[in-house]
Amino acid sequence: MTSSTKLSLILFFACSLFLQGTLGEIICEDLPTDVCAFSIASSGKRCLLENYATRDGKVEYQCSSSEVVVERMAEYIETNKCVSACGVDRNSVGISSDALLEPQFTTKLCWPNCYQNCPNIVDLYYNLAAGEGVFLPDLCQKQKSNPRRAMVELMSSGAAPGPVSSESEVSAMAPAFAPASI
Repeated sequence: MTSSTKLSLILFFACSLFLQGTLGEIICEDLPTDVCAFSIASSGKRCLLENYATRDGKVEYQCSSSEVVVERMAEYIETNKCVSACGVDRNSVGISSDALLEPQFTTKLCWPNCYQNCPNIVDLYYNLAAGEGVFLPDLCQKQKSNPRRAMVELMSSGAAPGPVSSESEVSAMAPAFAPASI
């Protein structure tokens, strides 16, 4: 190895360390509330918008880390284009599978503009649906062919509402349908 090659490698390594340090990490607690929801920290944990009452009785919002780790994504802030295409609200506190019961929401989520281009949001709702005993690709297929039937089947799934206990368990069987360009 020549001395110029060694110098180039050392310079490249030093620049990459510098760049990594200046770009920083995404830490949920440091994010502004208007980009918190649908973001993923550098640790891979999903960010959640939460509210709390101040001493004077006002409601304030803060961004915090959930315990849910997204296996295939980290350091990700969802684009406004995907938020709009999928019909989600960045200002909503918490995330619930209840949205899947709303035909307008499910239509937007299953629409190609969202379903094929917004893997973060699709992965989140895939896991929420799975927690309710519903396979999102099947729900989307039924939504396209018979929206009323899709809602009836979702409501009769028999699953009790509530959070998914371990998204990582559900993620293991997930997104074969998600785009490869994550």
